[in-house]
Amino acid sequence: MIELYSVRDVAKILAVQESRLRYWQQTGFVGPTVRKGGRFYYTFCDLVAVKAAKDLLIANMPLNRVRRNVEALKKALPGDLHLMSRLRVCSDGETLVALADDVAFEPIGGQVVMAFNVPSFGAHIAEVLALPRVEPGAVPVDRAAPPFGGAAGGGRAHAVDGAPMSIDDPPTEANGGMTAYKYFIEACAAMDRNDSETAEHLFRQAIDLEPHMAAALTNLGNLVFRAGELDEARKLYERALDHDPNQAEARYNLANLLEDAGDTDLAIAELRRVCAQAPEFADAHYNLGLMLAQVGGAAQAKQHLERYLELDSGSDWATHARSFLAQIAA
Repeated sequence: MIELYSVRDVAKILAVQESRLRYWQQTGFVGPTVRKGGRFYYTFCDLVAVKAAKDLLIANMPLNRVRRNVEALKKALPGDLHLMSRLRVCSDGETLVALADDVAFEPIGGQVVMAFNVPSFGAHIAEVLALPRVEPGAVPVDRAAPPFGGAAGGGRAHAVDGAPMSIDDPPTEANGGMTAYKYFIEACAAMDRNDSETAEHLFRQAIDLEPHMAAALTNLGNLVFRAGELDEARKLYERALDHDPNQAEARYNLANLLEDAGDTDLAIAELRRVCAQAPEFADAHYNLGLMLAQVGGAAQAKQHLERYLELDSGSDWATHARSFLAQIAA
């Protein structure tokens, strides 16, 4: 039987935000290949491809080249897991290759900048999935700092970061080789370190070079929102959506901002669009369910809270969702 991994599992295994994985899937960059019960799942081969993509991006390989190399890798991977257990995946910065013992699937040359052993990666997967579940990016409820405060009445408590976009920005003398995407990656790393000042500076640098980078606009919106700059945050989310109307993360955060500003009807409209565009976006179903219950839409609230429980049945928030459902039924 093939082992399958959910988006949440992959985010946990590879330390990649779920929003980033969803964006990579939506753009056809790299993603799950199995659909079961209306949900997408990753195979072990898919996990190898995602890890390769992540590592090559960190090694500053251009996105279009990463895409080609990852596609070639997936075609080269053997279907036999016993054979795959002898693989080593490497890159010289130009081409990604898969090695089994001393035989390479593709020619290799130059300095190796990325490599990992598939067998040890498999052990890492087993180890990580055995750990207690921790939601990536989750923070305590704080109504004073939306959208990290979530929806009124106990909404999800974290803003959702934007995912990286494909940016074709070759090094030039003007930018000293620092591309917009590289600024974006370094800004995300600063956010992971809780260095908000550095992250904000780097996101602004990325946007200066690439004004249409919706992911950077979304993440900068999250930072200025947390700093209390509500008007600027709203403008940044709206700019992100102007450039990428399908970016669910920007629309989700905008909806939370609107709800906290008292515009519940508009917030509900935005969350409906999120749920339509990204039906597996669990937090959007949760917040929409709570908002609908507030305005008297009990039947629809029940539908979205039940959908949330289908997507996330084991977290602490699932307990809250069941409590709200019991209140609706009473």
